[in-house]
Amino acid sequence: MTPSGGIVRFDEARPIALATAREVAAKGIDSVLIRDVLGRLCLALDDRPGELSQEAVAKWRAELKERLGSYAAPNTVLLASELFAAEAVFDSPRVVDEPELGNRPGQGHIRALDNTVVGEDWARVTTPSPQVTGVRTARIALYGFKGGVGRSTATFMLGKHLAAQGRCVLVVDLDLESPGSGSLLLDEEAMPRYGLVDHLVECAIGNAEGLDLVERASGVSILGNGELWVAPARGRGSGSAPYAYVDKLNRVYADAPGSTFPSFADRLEQAVSACEIAVAERSRQPDVILLDSRAGIHDIAAITISRLCDLALLFGSDNSQTWQGYNDLFTAWRTSGQAEAIREKLRMVASMVPDKLRADYLETFRDHAWTCFSVLYDDLPPDDISGFNPSPEDTSAPHYPIPILFTLDLVGLDGAASPGWSERTFVQAAYGEFLNTATRLIIEGLQ
Repeated sequence: MTPSGGIVRFDEARPIALATAREVAAKGIDSVLIRDVLGRLCLALDDRPGELSQEAVAKWRAELKERLGSYAAPNTVLLASELFAAEAVFDSPRVVDEPELGNRPGQGHIRALDNTVVGEDWARVTTPSPQVTGVRTARIALYGFKGGVGRSTATFMLGKHLAAQGRCVLVVDLDLESPGSGSLLLDEEAMPRYGLVDHLVECAIGNAEGLDLVERASGVSILGNGELWVAPARGRGSGSAPYAYVDKLNRVYADAPGSTFPSFADRLEQAVSACEIAVAERSRQPDVILLDSRAGIHDIAAITISRLCDLALLFGSDNSQTWQGYNDLFTAWRTSGQAEAIREKLRMVASMVPDKLRADYLETFRDHAWTCFSVLYDDLPPDDISGFNPSPEDTSAPHYPIPILFTLDLVGLDGAASPGWSERTFVQAAYGEFLNTATRLIIEGLQ
């Protein structure tokens, strides 16, 4: 089992431990494979139904210690009967099934508990619940694995389009390290006093009450009864002291033991809810919340896609960096048992599609997207329709791209210095199909 050369690396350690877990399962014993924050592994065996052979336990303990090398935990086999609180391991809400192994009749059940410093929210997929009043607000995440794919501009265009149809829309700028949509939709003087970063800092010490977090979009003409609100990442400050954005940003991800919301994930969810409540108090309940997420494999993106949204629009251009990045992310979801929960939340957006080569580009993009998304689809024979395995040509499938066209006229366009830029013919042509398709998906979700 040990790789040639004798040194076990991170990627090799887990399969080695799973081989021992299979031996244990063959004896009818349930187990949890535990990986600590350094990547070291141990196997917790459930001996509560009956005492286990001490000889077998000693064998497995020695095997893991020898095979895992530096990735062996100090105690490679734990017994439920010896743990102070066995339920904290075996009944933990963070324990997930091993998706590749299944649960064969007569064999033990293998599950996994992965402890990390950051990123755990990628493996906790949920969908927001309706408000207590029963009103359903659609929460849409806009995410790109890499920056520079036009995500914030698309957020602006989609928010304006939905508001023009009479809906109340709230745009939340969650790209704390590189704020974008807030400045697109709000002039500096129109910024609220505080931003998302302020709520995250103040909430950690129970001091978030009464923050001014949202404002109506400025410089955007909305006809009819639609409304467009913005919750920027940063505010303009109180005026009584310098606005220390970087000092706050350096503290937002820290855990806050003893706080009502000790984790960053909980505080981010509370911040978005506070912005939603603020719009409802000043006007009406938002119909749609657009969450402009940070790019990359980052905690903000993990929480936004896995926990805060109903639909995640995934932006990308057709290149190897895009597909390698999404493949890593999709593989992590599959490995953590979240493929079924996450896949129908997702929809691919092909940004910067060359107009003159549109058909050929989109066909190639679609095929690459399908190959990437196949990690999340069910492995089925061609004639089996019992699971979820859409064809590359399925226009309703998560991998099927929604296009945004690219023209040279968009290069260097300064929205602040070009009033009415979003109404220009070439801009409407570039975003038309994206706006119509995204709007349809959002309406279907609300219904």
